[in-house]
Amino acid sequence: MRPDRLSFPELSGPRAEVAQALAAVSALPDATERLGVSPGLAAAVERNRHLAEAVATPAERFYTGVLFDALDLASLDPAALRRARRRIVVLSGLYGAVRLGDALAPYRLAMGVNLDGVGPLAGYWRAHLGAALDPLVGRGLVVDCRSSDYLAAWRPDVAARWVQVKVPGATHMAKHTRGLVARLLCQEPADPRTPAELAELLAPHVDVTLQTPDAGARAGTPSVLLVRPPAG
Repeated sequence: MRPDRLSFPELSGPRAEVAQALAAVSALPDATERLGVSPGLAAAVERNRHLAEAVATPAERFYTGVLFDALDLASLDPAALRRARRRIVVLSGLYGAVRLGDALAPYRLAMGVNLDGVGPLAGYWRAHLGAALDPLVGRGLVVDCRSSDYLAAWRPDVAARWVQVKVPGATHMAKHTRGLVARLLCQEPADPRTPAELAELLAPHVDVTLQTPDAGARAGTPSVLLVRPPAG
């Protein structure tokens, strides 16, 4: 593991603080309970104690689950994979934010955890992620596929170019559909710069409805792209 080689080096200090707190909690007898995981994941929690010596794994292979299954990076053509590595940022309870090519020590820590010695992780990272991610946005569009715990960790400072992808229905299909949206945007060479352009780009592939903030909306309110799960 080489923390100095991760993207967003300005997060090095916070990452080290979280890693130290995580190692201490993971050594406790009730570590799985404190970290909100099942006892069957005790071996994964034990690995949290040895992050500095861990064999690192590229983020694009380390992160798994319904959303990443739908993104299916392994099946992307070379051009789409290059766009994925350039366009996608993954928020992390341990690392704050990483890119897909970053090599990470395997860990178990969700953003929704209240970590002893650090506090609620979403609040902790909210104090640091703006400095790392806001400049990254530039003139681009933020297409936000995060779940609620991770949404609380960073609010882009560009509400007019911030689009939250929301999916009506069950959590499983919501994650799957957000993964499909991310995949479509990696396959597409076009780079939409407005919420309307994004909706137009995706409309041939998925059922989308764009909701923009009305005149009375609170400042900083993003647009919402409602995406209905594809049939079957």
